[in-house]
Amino acid sequence: KAATCICGPYDDVMYPKNSDRMDWECEIAFVIGTRARYVAAKDALKYIAGYTICNDVSERRFQTKRNGQWVKGKSAETFGPIGPWLVTPDEVPDPYAIGIRLEMGGRVLQNGSTATMLFDISALIEYISHRMPLEPGDVIATGTPAGVAAMHQPEAWLLPGATVSIELA
Repeated sequence: KAATCICGPYDDVMYPKNSDRMDWECEIAFVIGTRARYVAAKDALKYIAGYTICNDVSERRFQTKRNGQWVKGKSAETFGPIGPWLVTPDEVPDPYAIGIRLEMGGRVLQNGSTATMLFDISALIEYISHRMPLEPGDVIATGTPAGVAAMHQPEAWLLPGATVSIELA
């Protein structure tokens, strides 16, 4: 995601022009605390300053048009609400045992756990740091393990004016 997509947890998400497949993803995110370059997975967690929550908003049609590049559907202004807290690693004994929940309009759309993430946090740091350096303050969203809008019947796209609440517990 582009850094320009980051916004506060209570900010409105703007609906881009020509958008019609807005999606939500409650995710645990982590913030890099120390420059990370060519990090081995076994050492990766040492580079984390803390954990937070992120709604990884996406425009799915933007992602699938013209050869399906993910970043073009994830980087619009306001597509990265995060926070409001940063929890230090010592306060998170097991980042793979945290519940993930998202409600939209009172309807539970995600109810899962970080235990089912596709990629663990150490693997993400190793992979990314071998391709580009990670700097203090970089935020990495981990991916959602508990479903997206298109997986629901009926589909549950993020519509203008909808209220979304996310939590990690």
